[in-house]
Order: sequence, then structure tokens, then C-alpha cells
Amino acid sequence: MNVPTDNAPTQADGVVDWLTNGTRDERFIDDIFAQMCIRLQQAGIPLKRATLHVQINHPQWLGARMIWSDGMKGAEIARVDYDVRERSEYIGSPANEIHEGAAELRENLERDPALGRKHALYDEMRANGLTDYIAWPLYHTLGKRHIVTFATDRPGGFDPAHIAALKKLLPVLALVSEIRIKNRLARTLLETYVGSHAGELILAGATRRGTGTTVRAAIMICDLRDFTKISDNWPRDDVIDLLNDYFDAMSEPIARHGGEILKFIGDGLLAIFPLQDPNACANLLHAVTEARLAMAALNERNNATDRAPLNYGIGVHVGDVMYGNIGSASRLDFTVIGPAVNMASRLEALTKQLGRKVLLSRDFAELVQPKFELEHVGKHEVRGFSDPIELFAYHG
Repeated sequence: MNVPTDNAPTQADGVVDWLTNGTRDERFIDDIFAQMCIRLQQAGIPLKRATLHVQINHPQWLGARMIWSDGMKGAEIARVDYDVRERSEYIGSPANEIHEGAAELRENLERDPALGRKHALYDEMRANGLTDYIAWPLYHTLGKRHIVTFATDRPGGFDPAHIAALKKLLPVLALVSEIRIKNRLARTLLETYVGSHAGELILAGATRRGTGTTVRAAIMICDLRDFTKISDNWPRDDVIDLLNDYFDAMSEPIARHGGEILKFIGDGLLAIFPLQDPNACANLLHAVTEARLAMAALNERNNATDRAPLNYGIGVHVGDVMYGNIGSASRLDFTVIGPAVNMASRLEALTKQLGRKVLLSRDFAELVQPKFELEHVGKHEVRGFSDPIELFAYHG
């Protein structure tokens, strides 16, 4: 390796100071990471490529990998799924070694590849002209280990002063990244458990019991049929798989068309489409159409494995709902309540009695006709409401 660059650690002190004091208004760790890499270059560190690997608690993703290369203004983010540790891209990789306890990993990419570590990543870096690579664990609280890596194309690689400067960043980068990752984690968990809109409101401070707002919305309630019989007769893991497949079929179209699922209730779900979007009611029916197709495809797959088809009912109404925090002093639920929600629930219960999969109230139907073809099914008594309600079925 070359003679140390005497001023590199001193110049890198400016990057440490910026990480400590200059990133308070930055929300996203990928933006901070990219800017840090650019500042390191400006400080005389011959950085060509850097990555930050973080583990997150997400229902679909094990973590995320942020990649920065020379000339990029921002970092690219790649999601990493839970199966990655069983694949060749991970086995024998630097991330694999760090996760298994290595405190530092350094690879001289200029030497004969036959003498170095064997992994496709090293071959790729050599092919891109990189000469030196180093990876370190990034320690967060409670023993959580993430990973940061740096690479250069400088002949001879990083010199000792460059390495010292990069190592000096690690404790501060750990603190800065942990704050942002926890913020992102909080947002992800709220989005996962209460929905994106409710999550935003909670993060903005809507956490006091009884606080809320009145929202005019289309309300959709869906429930499986004969679920008690299924859960009594099927193995537990099969029941969980069935529920997850069913909720995927129903939920993904709702999210795709701008609806928000507020809660799963056993084998049912409650979703709203706020009418601040002028297309909310049409979007709800588009979501129902796609969900029905998805359920038909799911039933075909279930039939192929000798599972009984899944039947369901959907009740739809429109009206004002109270949207906010409801519950005990120590346990709150962010949800919607009101007569409009009760109506949607009663219509869902009537679907079995009337032999229709989707029932709509007249109030809702008037907002989508004549664009959507509906079947008029007459007036019917609805439990909890004094007057009969005019109902329509949707077969789209």
C-alpha cells in the first residue's frame, strides 16, 4: 500500500462534524449516505463505491441495501427478501462473513484472484476496476449489526490514513443511521398495522384518545363464509396460509386503487375510500372487480390441492364516519365508527341471505350509476335500522 496521506484524517473530520451537526433536518438515511460519500471524496478519500446494508422489521423484506458509486448524487436502494441467506449471492459474501461475526473484512482486489476470497461480488468489483475493498459492522443498540462497505479504484488501494479516516466515521454513522432507521421502522410498522394514512396522522401527533375527524368515505367490509368450519377442521398452518392468501387477494386491489385497510377482524376486513378523491366510489368497485378475479384464481389453485373453495361477502355503503383514536387509556385503536360503518357491516351479513357476493346501498349506488351496471334487489330490512333499505348487487 502507498504512503499515508497525512491530511486525510484531518480533512475527514469535517465529514464527521457534518454527520454530527449538519444532518438534523435530513429525514432519509440514503440521502445522508450519498452526501457523506461525496463529502469523503471532497476530503481527499479516493472513494469509488460504498454500500450500507440494514436489517428492518418488515413483513416482506429482511432489509435494504443502499449502493452509491462515483458520480451518483443519490444512493440506489434495493430491497432484500427473507430468502436471500439461502442463495449464492449471500453465501460466502462479505455480508455473510460480517453477520457471522467478522469485525473487519478487507480484500486486495489487485492481487491474483486465485489467492483471494471467492465470491461473484469480488469478481464484479475487479471487472469494474476496483482495487481495494473494506467492510465493517455498524453497531446499533441491543447488539444489532448492520454493514457498511467502501471500495476504491486507486492504484495500491486505500492507504492507512484513508482507512483511519473511514473508521473514524463509523460511530457517528451508526448513531445517525440508527435514528433514521428507527424513524423508517416506526413508519413501516404503522403502515403495516394501521395503514399509511392513519400512520401519517399518528406520526404527526394524533395520539390522544378521543381525537379524530369526520371523514366522508365509501366503506367496504368483507368477510369469509364458513370460516369457523374451516378453522375447526384444517391444520393451523393451513388456516394461516389460507387467510394470508385470501387477504392478499382482497387487499392488494384495495391498496392499488387508493383505498385504506383500517383493520383485519378475524377473517374480515374494513376498508375506506375517502371521498376527497372524486373517483373514490368507482375506485372501490374497480378494486372489488380485481379482488373477485383474484379470489377466483385462488379458488382454482385451492381446488388443485383438494381445498374447498372460499366464499365471501362484501357490504358497501357511503357516509360520514368518525376517524380517530378510540379505546382505553392505555390501548388505542385508530379506526372509523358511525352508522355508515354499521350499515356496511349489516349489508355484508345480508349477502348470504340474499345470495349475492356484493351488496351496495342505494346511497352508494347513486354515486356510481350509470357508469357501473348494478342489479336492483329491492328493499330489505336491515338490523339496527328502522326503515327498509334499497339494495343493489354488483357482479363486475
